[in-house]
Amino acid sequence: MSKTIIIINGPNLNNLGKRDTSLYGTKTLADIENDISLKASDIGVEVEFFQSNHEGSIVEFIQQWSEQAKGVIINAGALTQVGYSILDAILDTKLPLIEVHLSNIHAREEFRQKSVFAGSAIGQIAGFGPAGYLYALEHLSSVIDR
Repeated sequence: MSKTIIIINGPNLNNLGKRDTSLYGTKTLADIENDISLKASDIGVEVEFFQSNHEGSIVEFIQQWSEQAKGVIINAGALTQVGYSILDAILDTKLPLIEVHLSNIHAREEFRQKSVFAGSAIGQIAGFGPAGYLYALEHLSSVIDR
């Protein structure tokens, strides 16, 4: 049976590499996805990537993959504080969830410190840049193996 982990990126993450590089680094989303794919191959999991600037599209992707996926990694971007429909879609899947943020949201503006996903996630990784995705992938893979 395949171990597929869906990796979701929300609004503006398609602009990585061009956005404030002091916060988000210089890697593009394609660079990050390539790094994740290499790590996934090394640890024996499959990944399916999705990025959208539209909340409904993210919900539809989660619903589409709810039967095949074994876990979810999400960087909801600006939807972190308000993405209740995304949270509901993830909760409906009953899949383990890890939340990732490139910057340390807890050291930024107060509004960024609230996450609708945090209470339902098995963990939150913030402030480690693109490596956070790799940490999430490794941990989620070990959780799926249990």
